[in-house]
Amino acid sequence: MQATTIRRAVAQDAEPLTALVQSSSAYRGRYAPMISGYRVTADYIARHEAFAAVGRAADPASGPAMDAAAHLLGFYALILDPPELDLMFVADAAQGLGVGRLLVEHMKDRAAEAGVTDVRVVSHPPAERFYRRLGAEPVGTVAPLPPKVTWERPELRFAIAR
Repeated sequence: MQATTIRRAVAQDAEPLTALVQSSSAYRGRYAPMISGYRVTADYIARHEAFAAVGRAADPASGPAMDAAAHLLGFYALILDPPELDLMFVADAAQGLGVGRLLVEHMKDRAAEAGVTDVRVVSHPPAERFYRRLGAEPVGTVAPLPPKVTWERPELRFAIAR
């Protein structure tokens, strides 16, 4: 059994978050240029609402603190001005386990706490259905940005309940 906790990302998470981005199978093939050379930096983590989903084997004796066996399951970064879900990645091995849903719900809660009324998402095309299942509404498309992004991307918005 796996317990998942979402916590604020810290500077020491920069390398593991970068590794998660770089290892994402969703960005292989035609989508690979988009993340080529991309790095999540300590400065990025400090400037944005960045949160990591971490998991460990459930052990009631260990209490609520995460132990050394904790591992990264996913993360997101929310920009508040203007409100946008800038990054969201779930480890390949954790996909289909509800981690993405937990991250989106957490993001919506953080946005509501910050007084945001909606959050823009420029989606990776294969992730559009995921965001729509969680309540994001399509609002258009974003034009390609060559040389790294040579395809249109869906633009969606999450309405944030107060």
